[in-house]
Amino acid sequence: MTDNLLYYGDNLDVLRRHVKDESVDLVYLDPPFNSNATYNVLFAEQSGDRAAAQIKAFGDTWLWDQEAARQYEEVVEAGGQVSRALQAFRTLLGENNMMAYLAMMAPRLVELRRVLKETGSIYLHCDPTASHYLKLLMDAVFGARSFRNELIWKRTTAHNSAKRFGPVHDSLLYYCKDPARAVWNVQHGEYTDHYVASKYRYLDPKTGQRYRLSDLTGAGVRHGASGGAWRGYNPTTIGRHWQVPSYCYDKYRQIEGRDLADLPLVDRLDELERIGLIHWPEKTDGKPEHKRYLEDMPGVPLQDVWTDIEPINARAAERLGYPTQKPEPVLERIILASTNEGDVVLDPFCGCGTTVAVAQRLKRRWIGIDVTHLAITLIRHRLQSAYGEQVAGEYQVIGEPTCVPDAEALAESDPYQFQWWALGLVGARPVEQKKGADKGIDGRLYFHDEAKGATKQVIISVKAGGTGAAHMRDLRGVVEREKAQIGVLLTMQEPTGPMRKEAASSGFYESPGWHTKHPRLQILTVADLLGGAAIDYPSRFGNVTFKAAPRAKQDQGQTLELPLSGE
Repeated sequence: MTDNLLYYGDNLDVLRRHVKDESVDLVYLDPPFNSNATYNVLFAEQSGDRAAAQIKAFGDTWLWDQEAARQYEEVVEAGGQVSRALQAFRTLLGENNMMAYLAMMAPRLVELRRVLKETGSIYLHCDPTASHYLKLLMDAVFGARSFRNELIWKRTTAHNSAKRFGPVHDSLLYYCKDPARAVWNVQHGEYTDHYVASKYRYLDPKTGQRYRLSDLTGAGVRHGASGGAWRGYNPTTIGRHWQVPSYCYDKYRQIEGRDLADLPLVDRLDELERIGLIHWPEKTDGKPEHKRYLEDMPGVPLQDVWTDIEPINARAAERLGYPTQKPEPVLERIILASTNEGDVVLDPFCGCGTTVAVAQRLKRRWIGIDVTHLAITLIRHRLQSAYGEQVAGEYQVIGEPTCVPDAEALAESDPYQFQWWALGLVGARPVEQKKGADKGIDGRLYFHDEAKGATKQVIISVKAGGTGAAHMRDLRGVVEREKAQIGVLLTMQEPTGPMRKEAASSGFYESPGWHTKHPRLQILTVADLLGGAAIDYPSRFGNVTFKAAPRAKQDQGQTLELPLSGE
């Protein structure tokens, strides 16, 4: 059993059926914000065309309908604070879209509290459209005393807005299940140049390192060793006592095999003097001070306003084209602050998998859940791009069809999800079916097999119902029209003899780079795909269908290059 799990399905159902009580250390969720928007996944064309293809990923327009009313009634009838909160919301809002959104979120937050450990934390990422309602709902679920911060992330640059201040931030509502026991690792940001110049004004003549002077004493008189004289100076005369800065016990702890903290106080001060961390003023009766070097300081502790993480711009290496994608540094900061290595991170709305990818890199275990097969495909590709083929053995996908009857059930219940799932099995991206557009293309694969870099493509058609030779003739026509190299029919049904004959009559595509032959028209059944079959095309090193995520670590193997044409 692998440590990491990727679930396809409704997160409420997955949480209830598959995630145990108090088994998760950190929850991060970025649910749709009720912005009445339809989100599309944008795919920049690999051929160099300026146009972009897109496919509808999800809509976040919530409607007060029978399902919303059912979820509302379920939570209300359970009683307690969450029940009272939803009833108050309904009195205030009525039966509108925002109420539907809150009714959807309430049972999910209840389940997330159940699966969270007593030492665990939850961060809910939202924008000002619904943040104030979600704050009250979180108070009802987790308790007001569990609230730690409303974090403000400046997600975009300044822009003009009609008759209002420009909206440039998101909010992250940070709660702990038990604030007294929650994991917390202080995170630090960099000092500003102005701060360094004004505070670290001294330069060590030997090393050139910057340092500042700080106190070696603490407030109050002590009657033990810390209240006595050292090197002719007694802090008691000014109502203070000796106090070694706490960071020194970690930075300089090993002194001839002993911890600095184990030495008598006078010996600690002697040791700081020996290693050059004490500054003596010119006047003989002056107070010694501690030389605090800039390189020993971790930076300024992070506050609740984050302006140092840039949004993902159009040219960012990590940009994958998925709507609402968040920068990896946001997730890195959260995961480092609220977990330790080996802890479990859960994202119930994992989208293109930023949480999953960062958790993998930071050596945390993870659980991701999403309701679209398109997202599952993107996450798989992202992990493979970042960590290589070996990462497939480090996680398990649950909820996808594993047999033909499962695939038939998916096709019956949701044809689009079936189409996305089938395309994901061959590593293809879906194509938006625009009204009035030419039919016959459900997905595409792009590849390179020449050193000069010409982008080539495989056209894919997906059929869940009956098929015949006419479908192969149609596919041939689409391949010719699109000037594609290969066409593939993915089908639930076994191909007929005439279909195979039509495919065979189309001949082969000959790769000028690899000097290999590949059938121009191919047929793969769902049973073939589940058995491990793949499209026959020059894909060994040339599949450029999805934008690759940056490598998480350097490969140690030999670099392989495409051969030149004619070699």
